[in-house]
Amino acid sequence: MSGSGAVLGADGKTRCPWGAGHADYTEYHDREWGVPLRGVVELFERITLESFQSGLSWLTILRKREAFRSAFAGFEPEKVAAFDDSDRERLLADAAIVRNRAKIDAAIRNAGAVLRLDEPLDDLLWSFAPEPRQHRPATLEEVPAITPESTAMAKELKRRGFVFVGPTTCYALMQATGMVDDHLTDCWRAS
Repeated sequence: MSGSGAVLGADGKTRCPWGAGHADYTEYHDREWGVPLRGVVELFERITLESFQSGLSWLTILRKREAFRSAFAGFEPEKVAAFDDSDRERLLADAAIVRNRAKIDAAIRNAGAVLRLDEPLDDLLWSFAPEPRQHRPATLEEVPAITPESTAMAKELKRRGFVFVGPTTCYALMQATGMVDDHLTDCWRAS
């Protein structure tokens, strides 16, 4: 939506345009997106789902999230890091998730990288959170796709053995987990 700011929803609430359409997006926008999130399992889940989303609609991932949780052992890094060839084949045959070999392999590899960290994953990721902006974006065009912080996060994650974690994926992760708050000025969720 070019030049679009917040949009009035059927319920009378003004939302970011992407959160004012499909009910699944509205629910995610209103309850999760931009809410500070901590926890190793929680952030491993989010970084994995953001990686799977690359090239796809986030709605696809939202609709498959429970299936992903089941298929990936609740995103417990210790369990996912132990996945073997039979697990890979099981995942590739699971129509309830996104069946992409490179992304499945990345999730398993990234679980191992989580286990090798010298600090908790959430502490590492949150260390890249920028200071809050002085001014909230008024339109989608004012929301960046990458930032110096997301670029630095991606570089550090790659240095530590993570894959499928470019600057755009890292910025989406930062938005989703409240490291940055990109709710538009007129959105009811703007704090």
